[in-house]
Amino acid sequence: MSPRTLQLLRGPIVPTLLRLAWPNILVIVAQSSTGLIETWWVSHHGTDALAGMALVFPGFMMMQMLSGGAMGGGIASAVARALGGGRRNDANTLVLHALIINGGLGLVFCAAFLLGGPALYAAMGGRDGSLAAALIYSNIVFGGVISTWLLNALASVIRGTGNMLVPSMAVCIGVVLLIPLSPLLIFGWGPIPAMGIAGGGVAVVIGNTLTAVVLALYLLAGRALVRIRLARLRWDMFWDIFKVGGAGSINTFQTSITIALTTGLVGTAGGPDAVAGYGTGTRLEYLLIPLVFGLGSPLVALVGTNIGAGQGPRALRIALTGGAIAFLMTETVGLTAAAFPAAWLGLFGHDPAMLATGSAYLHWVGPTYGFFGLGLCLYFASQGAGRLAWPLIAGMIRMLIAIGGGWLAYRLTGTLTAVFAVLAAALVIYGLTVATAIGRGAWFTSSGAGKTVRSS
Repeated sequence: MSPRTLQLLRGPIVPTLLRLAWPNILVIVAQSSTGLIETWWVSHHGTDALAGMALVFPGFMMMQMLSGGAMGGGIASAVARALGGGRRNDANTLVLHALIINGGLGLVFCAAFLLGGPALYAAMGGRDGSLAAALIYSNIVFGGVISTWLLNALASVIRGTGNMLVPSMAVCIGVVLLIPLSPLLIFGWGPIPAMGIAGGGVAVVIGNTLTAVVLALYLLAGRALVRIRLARLRWDMFWDIFKVGGAGSINTFQTSITIALTTGLVGTAGGPDAVAGYGTGTRLEYLLIPLVFGLGSPLVALVGTNIGAGQGPRALRIALTGGAIAFLMTETVGLTAAAFPAAWLGLFGHDPAMLATGSAYLHWVGPTYGFFGLGLCLYFASQGAGRLAWPLIAGMIRMLIAIGGGWLAYRLTGTLTAVFAVLAAALVIYGLTVATAIGRGAWFTSSGAGKTVRSS
């Protein structure tokens, strides 16, 4: 085994986890800041433009979560388990299978949002100017979405080897490019015409494409523990990725459907201004996902490698340690947002209805962000273990409470405050359910990966 793999199997848990996590967390903060800057630039075009981005954001984040967190987690988990078990050739073969899977899914997403976007955004509360802005932005970012899927496939392959620095540095290159490119295309300068909200979408596509090229060149150069090579396609390799990535996709759909349907409920109750406020508030919740991903991505490699080597008790200790760190990080963000909501919302606008809705959301839901971070981090750890049943069950419970309970609360009270209280309760139940199940040994109670773990 390589020294990198041995470090995953034998190194001290907290130092190893933090050493692997800091490049991811750093680049995620940079990436998220860039997204906020882009939103801030677009907000200069008015409430319709801001509401339009709020309508597109759940779908775009769902796509990011699917390509990087769900299928990407399946890719990283498969590579990590192969390397942990000493199957270097299988790890190399998985690279081609990962590119085929993510490339095909990218084409599916492109077609789905280009054809179904108008009906989707209208159902979410888009009207007139906000709907027109949503379609302009959506058609561009989803028209070039295959670059995002390939980027996340390549990054996940490298992360599966335990190398977090190279994918992070490649993404940093895209971030550095996007900072000047986004306002340049939105407002124009010299011979470059002002493209408005469309410019933000074009900048995203260009940045993701160049980042994917950088990662592909790194793998082709043979600098990683695995490499891109032609190989005979094997159904067991596709299944090794899909059995984790497919289950993770269900979790992603649960989160995104919850946000999308509650956005529709808010739009029905309060109109486009309320959608802008709620969308801006939930953007902070969505930003927790890449933040936790910065910690969760090393967990996939650490847990997967240890599961592959038969070190189940160590894998569980790694998962619970990561979950505790994630709780502290996200709870700090949530409490700060709940205490000072205007500091966040005021960055994007000053419309009274937008501020009122966003503040009410953050007051109620912000203090429960720690439980969201806890559950999400253990979801990533479960990807590494190849055991996602309880994260999926907890996600389903959260979705049912948030959507069904939120609708009932609004019908009974006629206020969005009651809806937000239900959303907060759903997050607490989600986090506690996942943590309790995994802490009590849910990974080890049935056949498959459980047998491998018990053998340790």
